[in-house]
Amino acid sequence: MRRSQDAEFEAFVRRHRAPLVGTARLLTAGDAHLAEDLVQSTLVKVYLAWGRASQHPAAYARRTLVNCLTDHTRRPFFRREHGAASLPEAPVEDPAMVDPELVAALAELPPRQRAAVVLRHVHDLSVEEVADALSCSTGTVKSQTARGLDKLRALLTPTQLTGDSR
Repeated sequence: MRRSQDAEFEAFVRRHRAPLVGTARLLTAGDAHLAEDLVQSTLVKVYLAWGRASQHPAAYARRTLVNCLTDHTRRPFFRREHGAASLPEAPVEDPAMVDPELVAALAELPPRQRAAVVLRHVHDLSVEEVADALSCSTGTVKSQTARGLDKLRALLTPTQLTGDSR
């Protein structure tokens, strides 16, 4: 029985790891290293809870990913870390990465608003699914999404929002 569960989990990871990393990169406002760490922690937790998670593993993994991010931001070292004005080395550009201006604008949002916007509009989840992933009410999802979108509209130019080259 354990081997069949391991095979199910392995199939799940093969199918969902890349989308989870993409979601994590958006939730972390483009921090690829933190995104990888969060996904790894998420997959460990999903594996340990596979009996409960196997009914809706993608939803369980999304919720766990958001919880891992929340846990990470509450750690003391997170508050003590300070970014440098300039990077010690040039970052390697990932061609699969979404628009850097959008990622920069997402970085300006508080984590809960960012999570609501990403889950709602990048992953096209329903309000109820986002509420479940964020452990909050549907009203909170609606208000966080609305505020996040308002802030994104203020940060991005109309050309960036529509993709027009006018």
